[in-house]
Amino acid sequence: MSREREPRHRTAGSSASVRAPRGACNGEKRLECPVCEKQFAFRSKLETHLRTHTGEKPFECTVCQTKFAVSGDLRKHLRTHTGEKPFECPVCKQKFNQSGHLRNHLRTHTGEKPFECAVCRQKFNQSGHLRNHLRTHTGEKPYECTVCQTKFAVSGALRRHLRTHTGEKPFECTVCQKKFAVSGDLRRHLRTHTGEKPFECTVCQTKFAVSGELRTHLRIHTGEKPYECTVCKKKFVQSGHLRKHLLTHSGDTHRE
Repeated sequence: MSREREPRHRTAGSSASVRAPRGACNGEKRLECPVCEKQFAFRSKLETHLRTHTGEKPFECTVCQTKFAVSGDLRKHLRTHTGEKPFECPVCKQKFNQSGHLRNHLRTHTGEKPFECAVCRQKFNQSGHLRNHLRTHTGEKPYECTVCQTKFAVSGALRRHLRTHTGEKPFECTVCQKKFAVSGDLRRHLRTHTGEKPFECTVCQTKFAVSGELRTHLRIHTGEKPYECTVCKKKFVQSGHLRKHLLTHSGDTHRE
């Protein structure tokens, strides 16, 4: 009679309580996690995986003492201190501190959107953008301001909001020292110094410094007028044009 295999799950109390098993490794999946039985071809992969059970973070940043479970995560983190951006876009020359950020950015040039919403079929070029979008269906707002209790669907929106309380402007122009609360505002501002216009119309090749200006410009070619007057139903290409038009209904034509 064959013996039933006993479960091998056990609680990992510390890094010492769970160890990678010994044994040669020739590329086959032979090394098994003693906690969850997941298998690995290489001992280094198993040892890294075991830290998900033990919580061990042996790699520490010498600047801010943040700790990491994986050496590669520490290397990426160190670039936030050094400012190093080794990954350059071959199209527009924008640089990034992580290869994954470059991959995501390249989709803005190729138009690739591999992440699709199962509810409305809208597509996104980043998995994180899809996760954020899904909250428009669920109404979930997991990020709450500790000052005023306003809730946000996106962590980045909460970080930006907190600066309205603190007045913090951590992003400084290296040319004129003007400071900004949002990194995107600094990027756009820098183009006033460099003259860079990375956003090009595919129809007439007109270039723009700001992506929003390109989106507005494209409506000249498509005829799209997304801003509609609720009074007379007249439509406009730009929201600013609609705001000015609404003043003709209120009788206040002297202010913008």
